[in-house]
Amino acid sequence: MSPRPTGRVRSTATGADLVITRSFRAPIEDVWQSVTASESTARWIGPWEGEAGPGKTVRLQMTFEQGAPWCDLSIDTCEPPRRLALSAKDEHGGWRFELSLAAKGEITELTFIQRLADPALAGDVGPGWEYYLDMLVASRLGEPLPSFADYYPAQRDYYLGDARTEA
Repeated sequence: MSPRPTGRVRSTATGADLVITRSFRAPIEDVWQSVTASESTARWIGPWEGEAGPGKTVRLQMTFEQGAPWCDLSIDTCEPPRRLALSAKDEHGGWRFELSLAAKGEITELTFIQRLADPALAGDVGPGWEYYLDMLVASRLGEPLPSFADYYPAQRDYYLGDARTEA
């Protein structure tokens, strides 16, 4: 399988936004459940534990990463079923993410945004988020999960070049 990258990297005043969308033929509440309930996230990125809510921190286990590490995610904004903003810090720096859902008839569109201080990071994180969002799609459809090796390094150059757009 050779998945085609779909994201864009938009220049911003503070760096760049990595933007990737996926569409689901499902009600918005159902898709919200897939991205917020631990038993659902366990199928495509990993389970989380803790008390969820704005201003709180949960621990997410990245079960599909080498060593299945845990990371702390701060919930910056939670507006069910439309918007979830998270932030994290690790040995590589600070990370800010946002998931927005919009209902369009029978379709729910998910827009994922990662705020990047350095646009060059898109070459490494873009393929990873393509992989995880495709994992979400496959888990919802009951299909076999994709392999990360099909995404990275194959999509790296796309995110360093073709994916770039102006704000």
